[in-house]
Amino acid sequence: MNATLPAVTATLLFPSPKLPAWGKSLEIVPGIRWLRMPLPFALDHINLWLLADGDAWTQVDCGLGDDATRGWWERHFATTLSGARLERVIATHCHPDHVGNAAWLTARLDCPLVMPQAEYLTAHALADEHSGYGVGPTAALFRRHGLEPEHIGALRARGNQYRRGVPELPHHYQRLIAGDELTIGSRRWRVIPGYGHSPEHAALYCPDLGVLISGDMLLPKISTNVSVWPPEPEGDPLARFLESLDQFARLPADTLVLPSHGLPFVGIPIRIEQLRAHHAARLAELEAAAGTPVTAAAVLPLLFRRELDPQQRFFAMGEAIAHLNHLWHAGRLRRLETDSSLAFVRA
Repeated sequence: MNATLPAVTATLLFPSPKLPAWGKSLEIVPGIRWLRMPLPFALDHINLWLLADGDAWTQVDCGLGDDATRGWWERHFATTLSGARLERVIATHCHPDHVGNAAWLTARLDCPLVMPQAEYLTAHALADEHSGYGVGPTAALFRRHGLEPEHIGALRARGNQYRRGVPELPHHYQRLIAGDELTIGSRRWRVIPGYGHSPEHAALYCPDLGVLISGDMLLPKISTNVSVWPPEPEGDPLARFLESLDQFARLPADTLVLPSHGLPFVGIPIRIEQLRAHHAARLAELEAAAGTPVTAAAVLPLLFRRELDPQQRFFAMGEAIAHLNHLWHAGRLRRLETDSSLAFVRA
């Protein structure tokens, strides 16, 4: 959901407004280099972070597994890395722009993939369409929540988009767990878990540097996608996401946040206030609109005030269901259920 966020009095600080060009890197703080890779979506880039690790490097996230991104990686092999090895590849979570090149990079540079177990297993489930994931279960979920037949057809026609962005995955990994501390070079990095956006997202915080690699949990301009997916149709991922923000709120206010999308920024308390206000406003709008029964498909124009392409509609439906489920679990909406449909009405 990337509607305009409610205004707050304070504003974020952006200490590094200059972007690294495709195929080049910028040192954002000593020992951390910022790489930027293109994405073929409305969200047109991902930030990747290269951490000095003795005489090697640790790579955090690795971009979409397509020819264009791998072409930029070839440039980095020759320039940014200059023949240096990778000690490991860390994936903050399972989404294609974060793990798409994990198998390719780890095989090529003979290094391990490091990520949370739930993210690793979910990546394989998404790629192979098992354990409740896949086009068929998603189409069935969205149909039950009111999505029109033509949009269901468009969803089916897209096929397995995850596999297109993640053409292969490693079959072994090293596990990250909440609270783990990694030694990377001379620095210690603590794993801060996040929930709601993905099963077990891992952000990395270095107190010595005052730096948080936030992945997708804290983004400076848009709100993180929080969606319900077929394996957990009655879940409340929005509650888990909002609870996760508490851990980030405890970090020092002057922490430099390195997000996966957008510019590095300072102002965690401000950003968390914005995100909480954003979701509170959207939930209030949904509750007001549910004086008569509504479906997730019917409220898309309320939550997303723009034309949606098939990619955006896919995420929008998941997010609409998440917000309706949240209100239902909170007792603010009642759920009206038949064998083939679900709707919600104000309690």
